[in-house]
Amino acid sequence: MKRTGMTTPSNPLTARTRRDFLTSSSSGLGAAAVAALLQSDGLLAAAPPQVEPPLPLNALTPRQPHFPPRAKSCIFVYAAGGPSQLDLFDPKPELVVRNGQQLPESITENARFAFIQKTATLLGSRRAFTPQGQCGTELSDLLPHLGRHVDDMALIRTLNTEAFNHHPAQLMLSTGVPRFGRPSFGSWALYGLGSESQELPGYVVLSAGRGASGGSTNWTNGFLPSSYQGVVFRSQGEPVLNLRAPAGITRDLQKASLQAITSLNRRRAEQFGDSEIQSRIASYELAFRMQKAAPDVLDLTDESQATLDAYGMERPEPTDVKSAHGGGAGVYQTFSRNCLLARRLVERGVRFVTLMHASWDQHGKLTEELTYNARMADQPLAALITDLKQRGLFDSTLIVFAGEFGRTPLAQGGDGRDHHPGAFSAWLAGGGVRGGQVIGKTDDFGWAPVDEPVHVNDFHATLLHLLGLDHLRLTRRFGGLDVRLTNVAGRVVDKMIT
Repeated sequence: MKRTGMTTPSNPLTARTRRDFLTSSSSGLGAAAVAALLQSDGLLAAAPPQVEPPLPLNALTPRQPHFPPRAKSCIFVYAAGGPSQLDLFDPKPELVVRNGQQLPESITENARFAFIQKTATLLGSRRAFTPQGQCGTELSDLLPHLGRHVDDMALIRTLNTEAFNHHPAQLMLSTGVPRFGRPSFGSWALYGLGSESQELPGYVVLSAGRGASGGSTNWTNGFLPSSYQGVVFRSQGEPVLNLRAPAGITRDLQKASLQAITSLNRRRAEQFGDSEIQSRIASYELAFRMQKAAPDVLDLTDESQATLDAYGMERPEPTDVKSAHGGGAGVYQTFSRNCLLARRLVERGVRFVTLMHASWDQHGKLTEELTYNARMADQPLAALITDLKQRGLFDSTLIVFAGEFGRTPLAQGGDGRDHHPGAFSAWLAGGGVRGGQVIGKTDDFGWAPVDEPVHVNDFHATLLHLLGLDHLRLTRRFGGLDVRLTNVAGRVVDKMIT
């Protein structure tokens, strides 16, 4: 699959230069020997000094962006499992007309599937698509509430990735590469900008449903200090387990103990320069401040009944559709609550909030399962947009909705779709996003982009840009390399930005 933002020689075996060979051979010959050979040939230029700003002692310490940001915070709605773009965001009338027919073999020649065979037949969507808003963007009848906000959205229909199985693809969307060890997007944002809140984590994760297969790897700090990792909040009860002080321990006694421990840890940090000791100091101090701030965030008694109703806080589980994958006890109310909590968190200065819901992995019972999930998400996400506008937070908050890949135009069983990384949809709204537009176009079957492809690396580069961060400059030295979220690719999609 061709990746945007990169160029590939027609014959990489013959396109290698002597410099390429020597560089790639460094592990076998030894770096020093290779460097000597290159220097003798006059091919080794003096490397510019790498000046990397030191990490602050506290991950929450605000840091200056690279340029004036459009957005100050981000709410990332992670629809894990792969929402069906063909039934939600990308209407294909021709696919409906050719329902049950074979897809031309020339199209699937080099394709890889998770479960189905290339002999599977086309599956047209059963959903009705109608133009919405002044821009006329077509959305599915499963999204009536979000349809009222299309003029605020940039809808991408040509997002693409390489990974076609869940965990690698989730890692790709979360960390920029389909393998373990890299920091997540939220961790990069916190690393680049710090937080405007000193009483709450800079990166908070709220989950509903059964959870994504990637689990905590979707909000990992990777090789960054652990204070940059996403902190999972429970939506009810105690937000973080074991946060409260033990019985009989007063606030003053706790504060005195913390000061003593911090003093010892600082001496240790000065002696060894270990960033994890610094993270430990910051974590202890944050936990102390969170004992009051975190429960206050979860206390919704100061919210009006109109606000609670708008988010659907008291709506019951549907009785006409069910979900074996995305459901669970009270998932509708949980997701509604999480959307409201996301607003309350960014209102208090939290930099990055992930709303995780799984699973949108409809290999079968597509009609029922997707209906269940779409109804769950539609009303509270629309309410979140409205609420942010009413509170003057919409222009400073970037809202993102995306899954790790999409679904095939081919049927799996009678009513299901397999994984499809070649073309899928996502949408952005708020913080600097140019709304009322569609980015990219797929072919008549929704199989591949035919105009304006957007790779996941491009997606990340654009999101960072909206936050005031240059994806080429946001790096961290690790393993001798200056590593970045966008790996070795990525371009900013200027069309999305106001």
